[in-house]
Amino acid sequence: MVEIKEVTSGRDRKEFVNFQFELYKGNKYWVPPMKKDEIKQLCKETNPAFESCNAKFWTAWKEGKCVGRIGAIINEDYNKKSGKNYGRFTRFEVINDREVTKKLFDTAEIWMKEQGMTGMHGPLGFNNLDNQGLLIDGFDHLPSIASVMHYPYMQKLIEDMGFEKENDWVEFRLTLDEVPEKATRLVEIIKKRNNLEVIHFKEKSEMKHYLKDVFHLLNIAFDELPYVTPFSDKLIESATKKYMDVLQPKYIVVIKKDGEMVAFIVGLPSLSKAMQKAKGTLFPFGFKHIMKALKHPEVMDLLLTGVDPHYQKLGLPAILISELQQSMIENGVKYVETTGMFETNLKGATTWKNYEHIQHKRRRCFVKEF
Repeated sequence: MVEIKEVTSGRDRKEFVNFQFELYKGNKYWVPPMKKDEIKQLCKETNPAFESCNAKFWTAWKEGKCVGRIGAIINEDYNKKSGKNYGRFTRFEVINDREVTKKLFDTAEIWMKEQGMTGMHGPLGFNNLDNQGLLIDGFDHLPSIASVMHYPYMQKLIEDMGFEKENDWVEFRLTLDEVPEKATRLVEIIKKRNNLEVIHFKEKSEMKHYLKDVFHLLNIAFDELPYVTPFSDKLIESATKKYMDVLQPKYIVVIKKDGEMVAFIVGLPSLSKAMQKAKGTLFPFGFKHIMKALKHPEVMDLLLTGVDPHYQKLGLPAILISELQQSMIENGVKYVETTGMFETNLKGATTWKNYEHIQHKRRRCFVKEF
């Protein structure tokens, strides 16, 4: 018999977060999140996304043991933008059990219907900085901290619940080499022809001045993408605080035109192996592992890239990656992990054509009408 338990107390939230640690225990390709950060995401008091979202979370129990979990989110802003009354399922993790899966999805669906929803899609988070998609290909590659890890059986379990593909994201791994002189010359020509100013940072104090502008540009650049809603000032402040300690100024590049920011790229030394060693907590040793990973990176994660749509034809992505590449090579970086881009973004994929690269991961968002 499967029992579904709504997450309402502090203990419930800990059980909800801890289940994934039990499920993926021993999996060398799973990157554990920080438990405290995960718990904060579940609470109205500590997650500003609840200003425009409603959410509930549940765990599934069998013979006294937690065997699954699911969350349901209604993002009011996105429903207004898309014109559809869809709920989002989120943080779905489960043992390989169809009965447990059905109980979890039935519970989420009943609640969504009570809120007037006519469909459900996911896995999706509160916003596009939250985890998105179910991994359906690339199980033997270590993900970045901005990606996901799941077991292969989860795809079939979701499809058995009546879900179909809505969108896929693909991820790439690049091998770095010296920037060709021809590419460097081309970048310089584009910069001069379009009166572009490229800004590099040395200190966090310099970088901090631009972070709010980065998020505001992100709102503009991602506006037409599926599942995206603008970041509020509170969300921007929260995200800035969360990432300020680990962001490295030398791996951030900003492009300005006529004094206005028109593009940016944010790289971060891969923390995946450090997070595995930290095992979900900063103390006593997690912080040490993370700080060590930041100093001598071999792998760089491209966390965020944003380009003002009005200037997309200027070749700004090529300038961003070229400028960042110089800094990465100087600091011994050999590989780059991209974050997910929609498979339909053929123009974005051509950015990597000048690099030795593989498309090694695929994530899927599923959808089901009620």
